[in-house]
Amino acid sequence: MKPSGIFSLFSMLLLIGFWSGAAAQEISELEQRCIDCHDRNQPAMVADWRSSHHAEEGVTCLDCHEVAEDAPMGARHKGTYVSVLVPPTVCGQCHEDQVAQFNQSGHFRAYRQQIPKDSLHALTSIHEGREHPELGDAPNETGCIQCHGTEIKVDDDGLPTPETWPNSGIGNVYPDGSTGSCGVCHTRHKFSNAEARKPHACASCHLGPDHPNIEIYENSKHGHIYLTEGHTWDFEGPSGEWKPGEDYRAPTCATCHMSEVGIVDATHNVTERLHWVQWAKRSNVRDSDNIMSPTLGDGEEGREKMMMVCESCHSIRHTDGFFAQADKAVKLYNQAYYEPATKMREELREKGLLKDNQWTDKFEITYYHLWHHEGRRARMGATHGAPDYAHWHGFFELMQDIYELEQIYERRIETGEIGE
Repeated sequence: MKPSGIFSLFSMLLLIGFWSGAAAQEISELEQRCIDCHDRNQPAMVADWRSSHHAEEGVTCLDCHEVAEDAPMGARHKGTYVSVLVPPTVCGQCHEDQVAQFNQSGHFRAYRQQIPKDSLHALTSIHEGREHPELGDAPNETGCIQCHGTEIKVDDDGLPTPETWPNSGIGNVYPDGSTGSCGVCHTRHKFSNAEARKPHACASCHLGPDHPNIEIYENSKHGHIYLTEGHTWDFEGPSGEWKPGEDYRAPTCATCHMSEVGIVDATHNVTERLHWVQWAKRSNVRDSDNIMSPTLGDGEEGREKMMMVCESCHSIRHTDGFFAQADKAVKLYNQAYYEPATKMREELREKGLLKDNQWTDKFEITYYHLWHHEGRRARMGATHGAPDYAHWHGFFELMQDIYELEQIYERRIETGEIGE
């Protein structure tokens, strides 16, 4: 006989009470002390944890923060050893596939690729930092490492140093040698899937004059739809059950680059579905398995996967036409802007007609803007369906750059002098 609604509700409440009691029994006295102390001192932190899937599964503070006495990071605290830092090796104990996928992505090298770049270090510490003996690292600490990450150092007490932490860098290298920062997208201590799937998870870093991806997204029709009705969509579904047409009507960054869509598997390798390298000086098709290479990935396979994602919402003709337009823009940048600008720069260098300090040289500054700012905007705007960034913030400004470079080049070649 089918039970009544009242009886069913009563049974459900009993089960919830039993589960809660069982979960409470599983929490040790030391773990409870962690929760109680932080609840008094950082109540928002504990509230985040209580609303998380971790709490539902009985994962507590010590599961993530407790370390061995001889661990490369950690300090004696309240009867045990704990680390403020939680590296991806800890997350990987449960999320092994996600960490392995991340380790094959361009995000992995976000900090590592900066290590050999002397010109970048000179920019932040010598030029921006003005070689200030005490404050010169501020541009790097408050800017670069907050997105790219850094090599986190610990002091004699096992605590992270203020020069390297806190930061939200995706490519952090931890004292145990591991790389990455899961909490950048799934912020602590809730570690929400919904938060990571919304475009502003990516916008913390992918914005501004050099890669305005969030502005580009909002300029696109995808962003138009999201900004109109995205607040009504369900972003909570587990991987494999979060589907276009059911839970959302237009993609976010995570949809196209990471989520399971149709027969395309979910991945934390954000490089996997990419064809071009759009952040580099010149866009080449990805063709390398070297994690430190700018062309990391299989561009042809990446294009196939991305097109399958597009075709979950668009017709094949629509998808083919979109990529034909985007590819034409990328190739135009390569052939009509980057290559002639670079040829002029190389000739000026050979003739000694560039200043030693590139940041006081009008040619060098304009050249930098051509690829690092306007060139990226044109390419990214074209491949993300953002007309204002492809044109007015992209090719229109590229046109001004190349004309100015040509004028400076011709004047220096004719006179044999740097001049201004």
